[in-house]
Amino acid sequence: MTQSFSELSLSPAIERAVAEMGYETMTPIQAQAIPVVLQGRDVMGAAQTGTGKTAAFTLPLLQRMMKHENASTSPARHPVRALVLLPTRELADQVAEQVKLYAKYTQLRSMVVFGGMDMKPQTAELKKGVEVLVATPGRLLDHIEAKNCVLNQVEYVVLDEADRMLDIGFLPDLQRILSYLPKQRTTLLFSATFSSEIKRLAGSYLQDPVTIEVARSNATASTVEQHFYSVDDDDKRSVLKKILAERGLKQAFVFVNSKLGCARLARSLEREGLNTTALHGDKSQDERLKALEAFKSGAVDLLVCTDVAARGLDIKDVPAVFNFDIPFNAEDYVHRIGRTGRAGASGLAVSFVSARDARLMGDLEKLLGKKLELEALELEADKRPAGRFNDGQRAWQAAEGADERRDSREVREVRESRESRPPRDREVRSEARAGAATRPVRAPRAPADPLFDKPYEPSASGETPPSWEASSRPTARTVSPNIKSRKKVPALFKSAPVPMVAEPSPEPVPAPVQED
Repeated sequence: MTQSFSELSLSPAIERAVAEMGYETMTPIQAQAIPVVLQGRDVMGAAQTGTGKTAAFTLPLLQRMMKHENASTSPARHPVRALVLLPTRELADQVAEQVKLYAKYTQLRSMVVFGGMDMKPQTAELKKGVEVLVATPGRLLDHIEAKNCVLNQVEYVVLDEADRMLDIGFLPDLQRILSYLPKQRTTLLFSATFSSEIKRLAGSYLQDPVTIEVARSNATASTVEQHFYSVDDDDKRSVLKKILAERGLKQAFVFVNSKLGCARLARSLEREGLNTTALHGDKSQDERLKALEAFKSGAVDLLVCTDVAARGLDIKDVPAVFNFDIPFNAEDYVHRIGRTGRAGASGLAVSFVSARDARLMGDLEKLLGKKLELEALELEADKRPAGRFNDGQRAWQAAEGADERRDSREVREVRESRESRPPRDREVRSEARAGAATRPVRAPRAPADPLFDKPYEPSASGETPPSWEASSRPTARTVSPNIKSRKKVPALFKSAPVPMVAEPSPEPVPAPVQED
């Protein structure tokens, strides 16, 4: 079995890039997969996270595509020949950076497309032509429907973290993408875990694949020290700070199950003085990339994140991973703790287990095939005693130190004012309940008012009767000064009009008689 990169028949340009990255000895997955891919066979590879799967498929693909290398500026001379599909944007961006480093001294072009970013710059880059296209399924389908890229010359397809793509519902998108590709191609499927769904997917799209398993399925790295602490939900932040201080940890991942819980925990730790940032799906792509860059550069100590950061992120020298919440999916535990102890380095994985996590712990024990022992961790007692008082300065003062401050003017005034005021009913009831043998103390009655104790006396007879017995008198109608009185208009007739009598019509006059 080949163990050194110098024993591979790689081109001088690729060998130079590999030497600059400091690669000398291959990991088990690389030693078994690279020779098989160089032969053009389909591969179904399973390996622990952090063992170098990216180099295991990138280096042989670049070597096989060196025959298409050219310096032409024509986009037609640079069609897409290798397609790498990944489930998350962060993982796609990371793999694209690795591909560029491996192809640094070649004429092969590569780029990455993922959602959350403007499509116009990606479209302009695709129009120039690329040989290696790294993408997430959703954004790649957007470019295919917009006719921004043509996949009829693809020779190699890589499905990385395939189990995660199936978990988040990318199977229909994968089927649509693979339908655009040529039937004759080399398909590589890599994942940290294999399930029955993955095997069915491999049987549908891989042709006589070579199965490579360098570790037991769903196994954790032996270099990672794992601890499970039984902790109440309210004490998790205190335990986290205690372990960070005792172990002297400079950086760590803190995984939670929900986006809302991620944001709240990051704000809480930030208020307590820890340099923290959050990474979850509700953040924009620009915010997510900035958070990752700040964590990689050491500007941020704690990265509080959801399982969006559990897959494939390769950040070197991260000493610890904290599972603030036990993951709902047991397989995500393997990926979470894989963020530490990468490439043979040692790491620490700490999980906080509460009373409601019994079922999730059972699933995890079934997956790992062993009994997980819970450890107890003692916390310092609360420095604030049960008996305490407030001096009005927005700070609780300890009861044992009250004797030293009793002579202060402010405390004395507060105490005197409380003693001088009459007790309230609630205070009286609490005092009565406190002493069962003593006679209950009643609050003093308020002084009586003689006016209300005086009996009713009727009024004298000569006085004005009460208003309800007075006779109702018509009140004069008052006219508002703003209302003008109606004008008096003189009448046209002083007396009643005389009725008209019809005159008799005159008698008709006979017509004169004409004489002969």
